[in-house]
Amino acid sequence: MAVSDDQMLATLAQLRDYTIVVLKPTPARQEPGADAIVREHGRRNMELREDGVLSIVCLVPGGQELSGISIFNASPERVRAIMDGDPGVAAGIFTYEMHSARSFPGDALPA
Repeated sequence: MAVSDDQMLATLAQLRDYTIVVLKPTPARQEPGADAIVREHGRRNMELREDGVLSIVCLVPGGQELSGISIFNASPERVRAIMDGDPGVAAGIFTYEMHSARSFPGDALPA
């Protein structure tokens, strides 16, 4: 299907700001007791999803260099506060990078 210039411009006008978080493990991820903290990190992510703040969570298998990628429906300032309060980050199990991004509201992963 060809996309006309008018369709493209109309679609681009819908872009909104989001914040992407790249979550990375530290050596502390391998320490005893880390799994319990990671479970609480996961529980918190589920709560943030229910609240509509965390739109997409992608776990990365293997987790040696990368643990996950998330897309937040929130400003970078709010996401930094959320991430700094994350149980895994607070315990030193994860570090994170944040990136501002733009995307289309309503986009979703296929069921």
